[in-house]
Amino acid sequence: MAEWMTSSEEDLMSGDEEILMSGDEEDSTSGDGESEGYEQYQPYRKSVSTSIPVAAQMIKLITEETLLPAQREDLRKVMDILSVKEQVARTLLIHYRWDFESLFLAFGERGSDWLYSQAGVAIRPESTNSIVTICSVCTDEDLKEEDTTTMDCGHTFCNVCWTNHFLIRINEGQSKRIKCMAPECNVICDEDIIRKRVTAKDPEAAQRFDRFLFKSYIDDNQKVKWCPSVPNCGNAVRVEENVYREIQCTCGHQFCFSCLCQPHSPCSCIIWELWDKKCQDESETKNWIAVNTKSCPKCGKNVHKDGGCNLVSCVCGQYFCWLCGGATGREHTATNIDGHTCGRYTEDEEEDIEKAQRDLKRYTHYYSRWKAHSDSLKLEKKQKELLEKIILDLESKESGVSDYGWLTKALQRLFRARRALSYSYPFAFYMFGDDILRGMLTTTEKELKQNLFEDRQQLLEGTVERLSKIIEGPFDRQSAMANRLQVIDLTFLADAYCRKMYEYIQDELLGKLLLTEHFIAPYNSDGVHMV
Repeated sequence: MAEWMTSSEEDLMSGDEEILMSGDEEDSTSGDGESEGYEQYQPYRKSVSTSIPVAAQMIKLITEETLLPAQREDLRKVMDILSVKEQVARTLLIHYRWDFESLFLAFGERGSDWLYSQAGVAIRPESTNSIVTICSVCTDEDLKEEDTTTMDCGHTFCNVCWTNHFLIRINEGQSKRIKCMAPECNVICDEDIIRKRVTAKDPEAAQRFDRFLFKSYIDDNQKVKWCPSVPNCGNAVRVEENVYREIQCTCGHQFCFSCLCQPHSPCSCIIWELWDKKCQDESETKNWIAVNTKSCPKCGKNVHKDGGCNLVSCVCGQYFCWLCGGATGREHTATNIDGHTCGRYTEDEEEDIEKAQRDLKRYTHYYSRWKAHSDSLKLEKKQKELLEKIILDLESKESGVSDYGWLTKALQRLFRARRALSYSYPFAFYMFGDDILRGMLTTTEKELKQNLFEDRQQLLEGTVERLSKIIEGPFDRQSAMANRLQVIDLTFLADAYCRKMYEYIQDELLGKLLLTEHFIAPYNSDGVHMV
C-alpha cells in the first residue's frame, strides 16, 4: 500500500489490482462525454505500484569533486585486468567510449594484439641500438640522442617537430587522440611525452591537454553525461542500464538522459526532435502558403486564389496568371488571357491545395492541444507552490495532527499525468501520420490502433481535468477534508490511465511494430528520477 494513505483509505481503496473495463479492452469506447468514459473504466480502489526501482538502474550523480575518483576507478579496472599502464587504459577506454562491455568483449574474442591495433596502442619495440641523426620532418642533421624522441610505435623525430605537432593537435581540439606524425601510423602518442614537451613551450596548452583528457570521461562516455542546465551546474549523471531515462539533477534541472532535451515521453527522442523543429520552423504554415498562394509579379506580396478563375489580381492592381505567375492584362476569355497564353486550372493543383489544407488543419489540431496542456502544466506548477505554503501553514497550526500527504501526492501525480498527456499529442501526430507507419499497416489497421490509443488518451484527459479543477478550487482545511476521498480516487485514476496509455504505446505500437529506433522512457508514477 502506498505510504501516503491512512488505514481508512487503504480499506476504501481495496480490491483488484487491475482496472476493470466493461467489455473487451480492445474495443473502442463510445460517446464523447467525460462521464461516459469515467463510468466505463471504474476501478476497484486499490493502489497499484507502477514505479520503476531506481536502485536497479544505478543512477548516480557525479560532481566536480567525485569526477576524478570515478575516472580513476574505471581506469584501475582496465589496468588490473589487462595489466597495462594508465595511459594505455585511457586510450583503450576513449576508443571504446568508456564502455567496459565492448572493450572486454573485443579482448576476449579478438585478443590483445587486435584490440591494441584498433585502439592505436603499440608496445615499444626492443632497442636496435640505432641512433637517428636526421629528422625526416624538418631535415635537421647531426641530431643528438637527447634531441629526439621515439614513440612506442618506433618512429623517431626531433623534439621541436614533436612539440609543434602536439600544439597543433591540441589547438585543433584533438587532445584525446594525438596520433604519431609518421605517415599511415595510427598509434596514439604517449600522454606523458606530450605533457612534458608541451609544458616546456606552452604551459597553458598543457593545461588544456590535461583538461581534455580529464573531461573525456564524460564527453566520450555513453553512460555519463553533463547536466544540460543553463548556467551549467557542473554536475554529471551516470546511468548503468537503460539510458532512456528522465532525470532530475540536484540543481533542479530535468532532462532526458538520451538526448539531453527536456523530458518528453511518451515521445521518443526522434519524434521530439522532429516536432520541436516543426514548431520552430512553422513548416506546415510555410508549406500551406507555398502551395496555396502565389507572389505578385509587381509588388511580391502573397496572393490567395479563392475561385476557379486563373486570372487573379493583387491589392496593388496587378493582374497575373495563377498557373505560371506571369503578368497579364485585364481581359480573360476561354482560351486566352490578354497578353498571355497558358493552360487552364488542373486537377493535380487542386489536389495539392487540398492536401496542404488538410495537413495544416491536422498539424494545428495536435499543436493546439499540446500547447494547451503545456500551458496548463505551467499554471499548475504555480498552484503547487501556493498550496505547499498553505499546507505548511495549516500543519504548523494543527501541530502535525492532520496529514496532507495525500494532497502533495495528488499534485505530483497530476503533473506527471499532465505532462505525459501533453506530449502524447506530438507522439500521435507522427505515429498516425505518414511518417512512421507508412507501408506497415493497412488503413483499417492504422485507424483501429489510432482509435484504441485515443480512447486511452481521452480517459486520461478527462481524469486530469477533473483532478485539476478540484485542486484549483478554494483551499482551506474544511474544503480539503470534504474533497479528500475524491482527490485520492482521481489521483489513482490519473496514475492508472497514464500507465495504461504507456503500456499501449510500448507494447502494442512500438513493440509489436518493431520500431526499435523509437525508445521511450519507461513509465514512472512519480515522474522523473531524482539523483
